[in-house]
Amino acid sequence: MTTILRIDSSSRPAGQTTDGASFTRSITDHLVSRLIADDPNAKVVTRDLTAQPIPHIAAETITGYYTDPAQMTPELFEATAMSDELIEELSSADIIVLSSPIYNFSVPSALKAWVDQIVRGGRTFAYEDGQFRGLLADRPVYLVLSYGAAGYGNDGPLAAFDYLRPYLTHVLSFIGLRSQEVFTVENTTGPDAMERLAIVKAQIDGRVAP
Repeated sequence: MTTILRIDSSSRPAGQTTDGASFTRSITDHLVSRLIADDPNAKVVTRDLTAQPIPHIAAETITGYYTDPAQMTPELFEATAMSDELIEELSSADIIVLSSPIYNFSVPSALKAWVDQIVRGGRTFAYEDGQFRGLLADRPVYLVLSYGAAGYGNDGPLAAFDYLRPYLTHVLSFIGLRSQEVFTVENTTGPDAMERLAIVKAQIDGRVAP
């Protein structure tokens, strides 16, 4: 059975985008429905980082990351339990769908907390002979990104302000997830936002099975 891991990070709720709901959640709903249409038996695991916030890593978490397994204490096991759970969830997925709006030119803090829990030496990456190597097996990753203003993509006037897409594509590649497909919608605060939303959903229809 195919497992689709869906990760949402928008602080806006699901619902009608015309009423202030999340663009990324709306697009992700459409994308996941296309994936399920191709594989009706697929299982969807949803990780909503706003509804169920991930704790930021603490000093004990970092200590646990660098402690030999034979030396782990109950306290360190507890401090790294969330990281273990999220890495297992990520490793078990056959397809990953990650959505994020841009907040202050980068990722929402809820998503950064998730990243800090899953980017872990010896588990998702290795450092050997002065080189980093991702440890996760590659698999399809779909990124759904939204931008309130226009001009971030295609070398637009705001391209230098975009630390969302470069960061996510790099950090996922860093741990081994290189097969990425990115869907973006810009100017979600503009008068033609609904038209832009329809365009990206049509792009998904043309690029994602069936």
